[in-house]
Amino acid sequence: GQYNRVWIPDPDDVWKSAEIAKDYRVGDKVLRLLLEDGTELDYSVDPESLPPLRNPDILVGENDLTALSYLHEPAVLHNLRIRFAESKLIYTYSGIILVAMNPYKQLPIYGDAIIHAYSGQNMGDMDPHIFAVAEEAYKQMARNNKNQSIIVSGESGAGKTVSARYAMRYFATVSKSNSNAHVEDKVLASNPITEAVGNAKTTRNDNSSRFGKYTEISFDERNQIIGANMRTYLLEKSRVVFQSENERNYHIFYQLCASAQQSEFKHLKLGSAEEFNYTRMGGNTVIEGVSDSAGMEETRKTFTLLGFQEDFQMDVFKILAAILHLGNVQITAVGNERSAVSADDSHLQVFCELLGLERGGVAQWLCNRKIITTSETVVKPMTRPQAANARDALAKKVYAHLFDFIVERINQALQFSGKQHTFIGVLDIYGFETFDVNSFEQFCINYANEKLQQQFNLHVFKLEQEEYMKEDIPWTLIDFYDNQSVIDLIEAKMGILELLDEECLLPHGTDENWLQKLYNNFVNKNSLFEKPRMSNASFIIQHFADKVEYKCEGFLEKNRDTVYDMLVEILRASKFHLCAKFFQESPVPPSPFGSAITMKSAKQVIKPNNKQFRTTVGSKFRSSLSLLMETLNATTPHYVRCIKPNDEKLPFEFDSKRIVQQLRACGVLETIRISAQSYPSRWTYIEFYSRYGILMTKQELSFGDKKEVCKVVLHRLIQDSNQYQFGKTKIFFRAGQVAYLEKLRLDKLRQGCVVIQKHIRGWLQRKKFLRERQAALTIQQYFRGQHTVRKAVTAAALKEAWAAIIIQKHCRGYLVRSLYQLIRVATITIQAYTRGCLARRRYRKMLEEHKAVILQKYARAWLARRRFQSIRRFVLNIQLTYRVQRLQKKLEDQNRENHGLVEKLTSLAAARAGDAEKVQKLESELDRAAAHRRNYEERGQRYKATMEEKLAKLQKHNSELEVQKEQIQRKLQEQTEELKGKMDDLTKQLFEDVQKEERQRILLEKSFELKTQDYEKQMCSLKEEIKALKDEKMQLQRQLEEEQATSRGLQGEVARLSQQAKTISEFEKEIELLQTQKIDVEKHVQSQKREMREKMSEITKQLLESYDIADVRSRLSVEDLEHLNEDGELWFAYEGLKKATRVLESHFQSQKDCYEKEIEALNFKVVHLSQEINHLQKLFREENDINESIRHEVTRLTSENMMIPDFKQQISELEKQKQDLETRLNEQTENMRGNWTPQGPAFRKREFSNELNHTREEEGIHPQEKEKLMDDIHAMPEVSEGLKKQVETEPKVESSLRQEASRLTMENRDLEEELDMKDRVIKKLQDQVKSLTKTIGKANDVHLSSGPKEYLGMLEYKREDEAKLIQNLILDLKPRGVVVNMIPGLPAHILFMCVRYADSLNDASMLKSLMNSIINGIKQVVKEHLEDFEMLSFWLSNTCHFLNCLKQYSGEEEFMKHNSPHQNKNCLNNFDLSEYRQILSDVAIRIYHQFIIVMENNIQPIIVPGMLEYESLQGISGLKPTGFRKRSSSIDDTDAYTMTSVLQQLSYFYSTMCQNGLDPELVRQAVKQLFFLIGAVTLNSLFLRKDMCSCRKGMQIRCNISYLEEWLKDKNLQNSLAKETLEPLSQAAWLLQVKKITDSDAKEIFERCTSLSAVQIIKILNLYTPIDDFEKRVTPSFVRKVQALLNSREDSSQLMLDASYLFQVVFPFTPSPHALEMIEIPSSFKLGFLNRL
Repeated sequence: GQYNRVWIPDPDDVWKSAEIAKDYRVGDKVLRLLLEDGTELDYSVDPESLPPLRNPDILVGENDLTALSYLHEPAVLHNLRIRFAESKLIYTYSGIILVAMNPYKQLPIYGDAIIHAYSGQNMGDMDPHIFAVAEEAYKQMARNNKNQSIIVSGESGAGKTVSARYAMRYFATVSKSNSNAHVEDKVLASNPITEAVGNAKTTRNDNSSRFGKYTEISFDERNQIIGANMRTYLLEKSRVVFQSENERNYHIFYQLCASAQQSEFKHLKLGSAEEFNYTRMGGNTVIEGVSDSAGMEETRKTFTLLGFQEDFQMDVFKILAAILHLGNVQITAVGNERSAVSADDSHLQVFCELLGLERGGVAQWLCNRKIITTSETVVKPMTRPQAANARDALAKKVYAHLFDFIVERINQALQFSGKQHTFIGVLDIYGFETFDVNSFEQFCINYANEKLQQQFNLHVFKLEQEEYMKEDIPWTLIDFYDNQSVIDLIEAKMGILELLDEECLLPHGTDENWLQKLYNNFVNKNSLFEKPRMSNASFIIQHFADKVEYKCEGFLEKNRDTVYDMLVEILRASKFHLCAKFFQESPVPPSPFGSAITMKSAKQVIKPNNKQFRTTVGSKFRSSLSLLMETLNATTPHYVRCIKPNDEKLPFEFDSKRIVQQLRACGVLETIRISAQSYPSRWTYIEFYSRYGILMTKQELSFGDKKEVCKVVLHRLIQDSNQYQFGKTKIFFRAGQVAYLEKLRLDKLRQGCVVIQKHIRGWLQRKKFLRERQAALTIQQYFRGQHTVRKAVTAAALKEAWAAIIIQKHCRGYLVRSLYQLIRVATITIQAYTRGCLARRRYRKMLEEHKAVILQKYARAWLARRRFQSIRRFVLNIQLTYRVQRLQKKLEDQNRENHGLVEKLTSLAAARAGDAEKVQKLESELDRAAAHRRNYEERGQRYKATMEEKLAKLQKHNSELEVQKEQIQRKLQEQTEELKGKMDDLTKQLFEDVQKEERQRILLEKSFELKTQDYEKQMCSLKEEIKALKDEKMQLQRQLEEEQATSRGLQGEVARLSQQAKTISEFEKEIELLQTQKIDVEKHVQSQKREMREKMSEITKQLLESYDIADVRSRLSVEDLEHLNEDGELWFAYEGLKKATRVLESHFQSQKDCYEKEIEALNFKVVHLSQEINHLQKLFREENDINESIRHEVTRLTSENMMIPDFKQQISELEKQKQDLETRLNEQTENMRGNWTPQGPAFRKREFSNELNHTREEEGIHPQEKEKLMDDIHAMPEVSEGLKKQVETEPKVESSLRQEASRLTMENRDLEEELDMKDRVIKKLQDQVKSLTKTIGKANDVHLSSGPKEYLGMLEYKREDEAKLIQNLILDLKPRGVVVNMIPGLPAHILFMCVRYADSLNDASMLKSLMNSIINGIKQVVKEHLEDFEMLSFWLSNTCHFLNCLKQYSGEEEFMKHNSPHQNKNCLNNFDLSEYRQILSDVAIRIYHQFIIVMENNIQPIIVPGMLEYESLQGISGLKPTGFRKRSSSIDDTDAYTMTSVLQQLSYFYSTMCQNGLDPELVRQAVKQLFFLIGAVTLNSLFLRKDMCSCRKGMQIRCNISYLEEWLKDKNLQNSLAKETLEPLSQAAWLLQVKKITDSDAKEIFERCTSLSAVQIIKILNLYTPIDDFEKRVTPSFVRKVQALLNSREDSSQLMLDASYLFQVVFPFTPSPHALEMIEIPSSFKLGFLNRL
């Protein structure tokens, strides 16, 4: 029909596309066509053979040629052109064949990352690749235990050798053994050697293999390489002595010449390659870009790798050098019948020296031959050409023997001792060849290809039959080309080869005689054999690929391959052992292809009747070929067809003519033809449903069974049921039907697009029309208005209008005011009633609250008074007992002092009478001095007033600073615990008072001292004696009065203290009551726990007993139920229930829903119970801490009673100071006054105040320091008073006692408030415990210390228990029990406490043994659980905790910054463990790397299905046909991984790491590593999957990336830099979605894709594949634009990301917040032999 596109033949491009311009009717002789360049063409057609139709563009560029709807030669050629020339893809599937186009350019698609990407994947899941074929062979071998073969064929220069090398490299990489033999490296090392001695430069290929090679790679039962064996076929020996123009000899000769100047090769006497006949025939001896000297180094290196010693290598090089020298031996003609070789020929001399030959004999027999007859032996001279031929034959024979010898030694080096389980053979053999002149070599090569093509056709036919039978489709015989007749022509009895061997046996046999026999036997008798019209020296054979004309010249000589006997005898007598070995006679000739496989030939080989019979080259080749075919038939073959795209070796240049020739020759088109004869297009039901759902009606879509829907739709769409068949899993279509369905689908989509366009265009036009209509109406309105105004506007009309407006204004105002007033009155009324109602409601509420507050106030007051009185009584009793004892002591001392003072008074009175006269004389002087003093005092008062003003300002400023300081301290105190708040406030108030007092006193003292210093100096001489007498008198009087008052006060206090002492017993009873209540609560909780354990065990037993299933009982035994009672085993009970339910589900599917609900309920209950248990443990610890602090307070108060002897000692010291003072008063009054001034005490108080300030700054370090601070604060007034008593006498005793009483009162208040607070906390905790014990059914035993012990944070153990400690705590520990119930890193803390104990003993050997045992134990447990993620996570966490403990308590300042003072006391004292810290750090790094590897191994299989294949956005992607290689995963596969699977795996990793207490920084690093793996694996897979590179898939990838980002946000891991690792994948998804047409698009791609390399960007652009016809392919011109912009970048040339890359791990130092003294050992650890110190 019109507009359909067809292919027509073209002389230049083979096929050309055209479009039908006019409908074709049956019987038309001409078809009107429109070519792509716009010209019209009338094309003559035959109704029997119309031009082939072209496939829809959507099917062009497919990975598999069999996915094309129209299968024919032009479609195949066009598909290859699109993939190779435009998309730069060199591999394409054609059914079971991999078509490989030689790009003549290095491509980054063969790295180890690519190998790992293809490893384990199905062929249909990835883009075509040689690695995919190798993986398929390896997988089938491992799965089916059947031998495999990879057959690589193609003409010279097509890339066969490289493809075979890459296949072998793939096997060596994926099947690497763990041994140190490096078998894989040896297998790969055989390639450079065989290429050196068997490859050469030809006009078509710089590295052409001139022999066939079949390499068997042997595997053991574990599918690991154990060895290899190589068989070679038909070495081109003639190349040794002759090369055509622009060709070279074998590489090894040029490598040897390039290294001739090296010292080890000088004895070979070689020169450059231009000096030897055998290496300079082709003209050019150098290959551009190839270094022959470097090639020699590589060859020698691989020789050494295979175990060949230097002696062996030199032997090989000797023979090669001898061959070169032999080619330069000059043969001179002596007449017409004779020739001669000079014995003095330098090259002949070197040849004989190297091979150890007799020079004269060689010179003689090179020019003569011996003929033995029955009667005599005749020596016949040879002409110069005959002698040259004999010399060349000798050279070829020696080289052939050397080649076979090297191959044999390689096979020996690759031999293996064990038994071969399976093998994979790689056949690198020449393809079909046809040249201008074809000889015996081409005949043998094409014969081999005929055999391989027959085997290939049979295999394709067999697979096709198996596919039909598998799908249960009626099998109809398919006609396919069988080339058995050609093979019979060549190898059958009296065939070409047998006639050739027969002619070779005749003494006077010639090529012409043999050719005449062929003419007589086959011309006009066999249609496959022809005689050329214009030649009598050649024949033509019709091969499967083409007709080939062979010239018979040289057939007999090459088939005989003879060397004259005398030359053989000379070489056999060689002194050079290797040369002699080549020509030794052996009764059984060695097989050139080894003895690895023993098989019989398919044809009977004629046995020689006598010893003189020599096996010909043709018969040898036929035998080896027969053996090869039997080997291939016994294996599963895989085919790689290498295509040479052009003869000029230009990169990505597509020559259609050359490619079509090779496609016909290699069997690709034959495969296509076989497939096209039946049902070439095959779709799964799911693919068909997904692709053509748009063609289905609503009624059809409503059916539940998709398979039935597909059948109904096909019956409706395609009327001819013979055009398709329904299989079990697939629908089979005949050629063209998929294209028809694509046309229907496209028409449907086009129709929908037209409808959408119609409505959008209509809406746009209506919108435009309405906008224009509105504009026209507006214009009309204004125009008509202006016209009306002009006609109607007059003066009278204006006045009337104005008057009307005024009337309207007043009328409307009146109406509005009336309405407003009415609404206002109504609103006010409503508001009044509403507000009244609300006010009454608030009043009632306030009244109720006020009454409740009053009740609460009185109740709380009564409770507070009760608590206060009880505590006050207890404290007062303690205080009174202490004070009574102290005051009694002071009274006794004071009485003794009074007696002494009375005696002193009497002596002073007597002395006073004598001094009275002196006093009277001095009084007058004193009066004058007094007047003078008053003047100074007045002046001092004025100065004092000014100073007081300044002091007031300073105090004000000081108060402001104090307010700021209070605010700062209040912010700090808000973060402390509630129990320490009030104590901090009191501490702050005391410090403020002390600081104010000290500042005031210091200022006053300084000012007073400065002003009075001069005055005191003047008055000193006058006042000394008078003042001393007066002071003594006044002091004595005052002392008497105060002593009496003090004695009376002390007696009253003693009575009061004695009364209060009676309340101590009551307080002790209350404390005992609290302790008994706590014990009762603990017992109650433990009883509740026991009841819950019993209930859980009963439930489990009931579940097990209700189902008599052996599997369930084996998983949850009675012993396991008993273990549930141990600490930490609750999780295992839960796991047991989960396992039981899983088994029950598998056996009772009908009850699945009911059991799932029960299991969910139990799971929720257990999780809830575990949470409640943890909370209860925390509350118990807090209660224990509070009880401990109460006990400490009680012990501190009781210890104050023990301080009375200290006070007695202070009183005795005061007495001594008083006696010293009396003597000093008598001796030096001035010194006494200086001591009496406040300077000394003030200075000391300042010092003490500074100490207190420093102490207060350190109080935030640890709460325990606050007790010391309070002691210092309370002791400060006492110290101050003690300093004052050094200068003050006994009248100050009363003031000190009063201050002491006030201090004790403040302490009592503080203690009362503190105890009141603790009492409330205890009561609150008791209420919480009572409420929790009602709901918790089971809890772990919490062993709270009941005694008042203070632990040191050490664990005592014995040396003999060290092994038991490591066994129980490391090797046998189950991490789940620890994780669920204990603090993170508990085993690490226990181990460190043992280390502290060894350190405290100062026992170096004990500590060293323990540390080594710990490290070895961790290594062992990690080694035993290398694949256990939870165990690795657990021990990574504990190793880090242990390492942090060693740092935290090492005593080094950098690790002690965050320690509390008490933690600093726990530091190691005797040993430096920095070396062990380094060892532990290395162990942690190894654990982390294994930990990452396990996570990567677990998540890697999920990444590609979840991130790339799964459709997160349902319904936006469509499937295209995939051809013979179907995708492994199905769309409705419920077991397939999804994006949810990836997120669930990540959540499992994260929760496990958090449960094991892994440091958050390490968690972030692990998540970053996982995200990098996800991004790298997804992107690498995207690079290798053309079917995934579409706009819709980019949307899917972007959606999946957003899920990962949401997961990071949910786990609060945004700062882990994990999101940045997904940037390359995100940019790749954006690149798939962005428009790719204009220059601005190219620039935007260049600017945005900064995380992708240039190679990766170009790869994605080339892989971009439209899903529908509405999407456009990326044009080559656009790709070139982007590539030009990217040329300025200097980034990596690697295509694949290194998914195995590991970021550097950093272990952060995180100090442990847990106090070692509080850590307890659970009984489940079985560490009863450890003792807490």
